[in-house]
Amino acid sequence: MKKIILSLILILFSLQLTVSKADINIRARTAILQDFLSGQILYEKDADRKIFPASMTKIMTTIIAFDLLTKGELNLNDKFIVSENAWRLSESGYSSMFIMVGDQISVENLLKGIIVSSGNDACIALAEGISGTEEEFATLMNEKAQEIGMENTNFSNSSGINAPDNLSTVRDILIMSNYLIKNYPNYYKYFKKKEFTWDRTGGDPITQGNRNPLLYKNIGADGIKTGYLSYEKYSLASSIKRNDRRLIAVGSGFSTKTARSKQSLKLLTWGLTNFDTIKISNNNEFFSELDVWNGKKNKVKVYTKEDIYKTIPKRKKKYLKVVIEYNGPIKAPIKKDEIVGKIKISFKDDLMDSYDLYASEDIKKHNVLSKIINSINFLIWGDV
Repeated sequence: MKKIILSLILILFSLQLTVSKADINIRARTAILQDFLSGQILYEKDADRKIFPASMTKIMTTIIAFDLLTKGELNLNDKFIVSENAWRLSESGYSSMFIMVGDQISVENLLKGIIVSSGNDACIALAEGISGTEEEFATLMNEKAQEIGMENTNFSNSSGINAPDNLSTVRDILIMSNYLIKNYPNYYKYFKKKEFTWDRTGGDPITQGNRNPLLYKNIGADGIKTGYLSYEKYSLASSIKRNDRRLIAVGSGFSTKTARSKQSLKLLTWGLTNFDTIKISNNNEFFSELDVWNGKKNKVKVYTKEDIYKTIPKRKKKYLKVVIEYNGPIKAPIKKDEIVGKIKISFKDDLMDSYDLYASEDIKKHNVLSKIINSINFLIWGDV
């Protein structure tokens, strides 16, 4: 078994922020923080406690639409007719886009009304336009939730209001937020819009600001969704991108709007300041070369089939070790995409993860004469 200990030129995404290194206390009923690139959970507080997700439900409503748009089964310019059922949620007391019965509204405007204005009326109009009824749309939401690993979630409508069995956890909301950002980057841009103007029927155009307070703080926040119910109090799924790093936080049970903003920012800032994210490998890109025996090439290039990032406490880079293990030299022939070794990553001598290494190319055997010469050279000189 050969081992190669890599003194990698690791790409370190460092940030010039200063916060206390003391254990952080987030004043929320439940919260979680994740590094987007590595997927590592940096903080959690009762993250599997059941919550009413309120308007964070609308993240899944948009995911269903984005999925259909990506597949070409829906177009941003498609128009849906507003039903009386949708219009009723334009009444006072609900977050609304202020649509009217019979309005024909484009999918893009409904999405903006959901994401920016948090319009419950827009949610129902979109759900009915896609599935016929909100109940059928909720079925799509739950199927998608199961598909992406939201194990403790049940969606009963598209808006998250007036639904006692519309339940989730901050961990599941994090999974959903991560999925949204990763799979629909072009559509995710809607979530950073600070305002949306709707030229409503029977009245002057109405402009509403995004309810996400972090968008107005010039800190790199670019999403994603607030929520409020009288029982659950205030909630927020948020994301911040600074240079090449992204963090996602979800909290629920903040006592006030101000606490929601301050505590979410505190958690995100703590994550940026106390941890570094290090790139180990990029999906399908050259990673290293391994020795080959009796092949027409002496080395085979290898790659990983996934992006590999690790998040570690700041100033602890020296404790991270990356080792390639393989049975080598590898005997030819070698087929492209064949597993030829492993990467093993440890921190303070504790194994964190291991990943397969794949051959980037075919390596054919030497002919008989070359094989004899190589064998003689090996007997004389050894593996040099």
